[in-house]
Amino acid sequence: MSNTSTQQSSTQDHVEYFLDDIRYQGKSPRTQAAYERVLRDFETYLSSRDLSLSGANHRDCMAYIHQLRGEVASSTVATYASYLHRFYDYMTRVDVFDNNPMAIVVEELDESINTDPTRRDISVTAMRSFLESATHPLDRAVLMMLLKTGIRAGELCNLDTRDVFLAESPIESTHRPRLDGRPDSLYIDSAPANGTVYNGERRSASNKRKRATTIPVDDELQAVLTEWLAARPDPVSDADPLFVSTSDDWGKRLSPAMVHHLIETHAREYGWYREGGGPEENVTPHYFRHFFTTHLRDRTGDRGVVKYLRGDVAKDVIDTYTHDWGNRVREEYRDNIYSLL
Repeated sequence: MSNTSTQQSSTQDHVEYFLDDIRYQGKSPRTQAAYERVLRDFETYLSSRDLSLSGANHRDCMAYIHQLRGEVASSTVATYASYLHRFYDYMTRVDVFDNNPMAIVVEELDESINTDPTRRDISVTAMRSFLESATHPLDRAVLMMLLKTGIRAGELCNLDTRDVFLAESPIESTHRPRLDGRPDSLYIDSAPANGTVYNGERRSASNKRKRATTIPVDDELQAVLTEWLAARPDPVSDADPLFVSTSDDWGKRLSPAMVHHLIETHAREYGWYREGGGPEENVTPHYFRHFFTTHLRDRTGDRGVVKYLRGDVAKDVIDTYTHDWGNRVREEYRDNIYSLL
């Protein structure tokens, strides 16, 4: 171990050292929190056996992974193992640790991360009932926005009022020029990125789509957004964010962590979320993107329209649907979007 690394790690615990580094690398707060949760749990496990992160060997790591089996989903076991492997691999490469005891564990692991899990099969009727359980204007607006548009949590958080053009709005706002002639529409830009300044405000989330997308706003989403805007606290930011906190961070832009907490709370109360459950079981913001894709695709029979709305990159999709937005995308969406109210 180098002297510099020894000095750094002696004044800061290993987990904090690693978390600081991945924060500087631009990892999202949600990713940082996920790593911290797993690493602290592993650290607690080792501590109960009078061991430390720097002193653990491959058998200690194997024992930890083994005790997870039966408590969490198979894919979650693999995820925990991958987080520990990345932690040890990085700490070894920067000379804080001498070796990576997780390397052999990962090589021999039976479980694997399921990148395309079979998710809950939730009907429109069941989702409608779930939405009825959310009575707060902010909660209803967030849930409806995700369900009706298929956008990501980070994309929702980055929305400013200029990105929404409602023919009838309870607030005075100026929509962006790209929405001219497209009333009752939503614009998702591709530019916002975590840590960069966009529309005068430093963002904490990234819009992951490669191309900007215009999405129709149907009557139900318009009604819920109108209700929210009438009750929305004055935003703290001059960027005029569409969704802001109504709790401790009053008036501040929602963060992905807030959106995840909001949805997890409702899903847990409804029996759609279990601690330790994997994506096959738990309803999260990303599940709503899956719900949107599945149900709208089944109704339209047109994968191209759904790909365009999701922001999936394909030259034929972009060329076809961007230039025929008014006639094809809007009509297909309006004719087929499911009713949730």
